[in-house]
Amino acid sequence: MTLWEKMKASPVLGGKEGVIGLAVLAAIIFVVLPLGVDIFRLNLIGKYLTYAFVAVGLVMLWGHGGILSLGQGIFFGLGGYAMAMFLKLEASDPLSTKIQSTPGIPDFMDWNQLTALPWFWEPFKSLPFTIFAVLTIPALFAYIIGYAMFKRRVGGVYFSIITQAVALILSILIVGQQGYTGGVNGMTDLRTMLGWDIRTDSAKYILYFANGLLLFGAIFLSKYIMSSKFGMLLLAMRDKEERVRFSGYDVSNFKIFIFCLAAMMSAVGGAMFTLQVGFMSPSFVGIVPSIEMVIFCAVGGRASLIGAVYGTLLVNYGKTVFSENYPEMWLYLMGGLFIAVVMFFPSGLAGIWDKYATKYGWFKDKAQPVKKPEVSTSEVEAQAVLTDTATETSLATESTSVASKKVTRKKADVSPAIESNKLRGAEA
Repeated sequence: MTLWEKMKASPVLGGKEGVIGLAVLAAIIFVVLPLGVDIFRLNLIGKYLTYAFVAVGLVMLWGHGGILSLGQGIFFGLGGYAMAMFLKLEASDPLSTKIQSTPGIPDFMDWNQLTALPWFWEPFKSLPFTIFAVLTIPALFAYIIGYAMFKRRVGGVYFSIITQAVALILSILIVGQQGYTGGVNGMTDLRTMLGWDIRTDSAKYILYFANGLLLFGAIFLSKYIMSSKFGMLLLAMRDKEERVRFSGYDVSNFKIFIFCLAAMMSAVGGAMFTLQVGFMSPSFVGIVPSIEMVIFCAVGGRASLIGAVYGTLLVNYGKTVFSENYPEMWLYLMGGLFIAVVMFFPSGLAGIWDKYATKYGWFKDKAQPVKKPEVSTSEVEAQAVLTDTATETSLATESTSVASKKVTRKKADVSPAIESNKLRGAEA
C-alpha cells in the first residue's frame, strides 16, 4: 500500500477528501499567503488565525457535542492575559522603569500607587510556568463551570446564557482591577520574549508560521478525537443524549471533558494573539467577542474543522475590508453577511463545498463500491439495550401466555369431573 493510499484510508485524516482539504489549507497558509501579501497583511492574517483556535474548539464543542458556549472569549482572554503577564514583566525590568516611583513593576501598577509586585504575578517571571498556566488555568476554570452545570443537567440555551454572563462578569472584573490587570487599556508595550524582539519583521514571520503549525496541531488532535470511540459517543450524545445515558455512560463527564478541551484550544489562541499583536485587553474577553467567535464557526460550518478556519479568515477579512473602505457602513455590511449565510447557507462554507462535491462526485472512488454509513458505537449499544429490553418483554409475555394456557387446560380437565359428580348426586 502506497503512502497516498494509507493517507486516504486513515480515519484521522478523513479519507481522500480530508487529505485534499488539509493539503489545500496548508498550501494557502504556508505558501500562498506568505508569498502573496506584505508583512503588515501577513501579521494581520496571523491575528485572524489565532481566532481560528477558538473556532476549531467550537466545532468540537458545538458542532459535534451539541453544546453552544457563548463565553469562549473567557478562555481566549485568560490565555492571552497569562502570556501578556510574562511579556509585561520582562518589559518592566528595573532599568527600563527607572523613571517610575517604584522601578521593576509594570507601569500601570505604578500609576495606581502599587509599591510591590502582587504575589500572583511572581510565577509569571518564568516562561515554562506561563505556558503551563496558559493550558491549565482556562481548563480548570472550564472544569469548574462545566462541573457545576453539567452535573445538574443544565444545558441548551440556559448553559449558553450562563457562559455569556460569566464572560460579562470577567470583563467587568478585569476593567475594575486596573492596578492588577491594566484596566480598560489592558497590557500594552509588550516588546520582547526572553530577549527576542517580537516587533521585528523576521519575528512576525516566525510567529506566523508557528501560529499556523499550532493550528494544524489543534486540527489533527480534533480529528483524532473525532475518529475515536469518544468522538462517536460525542455525536450520539448530541443526537440522542438520553439513549447514551440509558446505555450506562456518564454524559456529564463527556461534556466536561470536551468543554475543557475547547477552553484549552481557545487559550492557546489567546496566547498566540498576544505574541502576534503585542497587547491584550478586556475587549477580547466580553460578550461581543464571544458571539463573534461563534459566528466564525457558523460561517465556516459548525461540523467542519477546516471550514471553521476558512470561516474565521473570511469574516475577519470582511471586517478589515469593510471597515477600511466603508467606515460608516461596515457594521451593516457585516450584519448583512451574517444574515445571508444563515438564510441561504445554513451549513456554512463547508455545506456549500459538500453540496457540489456530492453533486459532481469529485471524491467518489468509482473502482470501489460506496460503503454504507457506519453506525456509531453508542447507537449500536443503545440499540442493543433497547433490543434486550424488548426481548425480555417478549419472553415474559410468552411465559404469561403459556401459563394461562395451562390454567385453561386444568380448568377443562376439572370440568368433566364436576359434571359427573353432579349427575351421581342427582341419581342418588
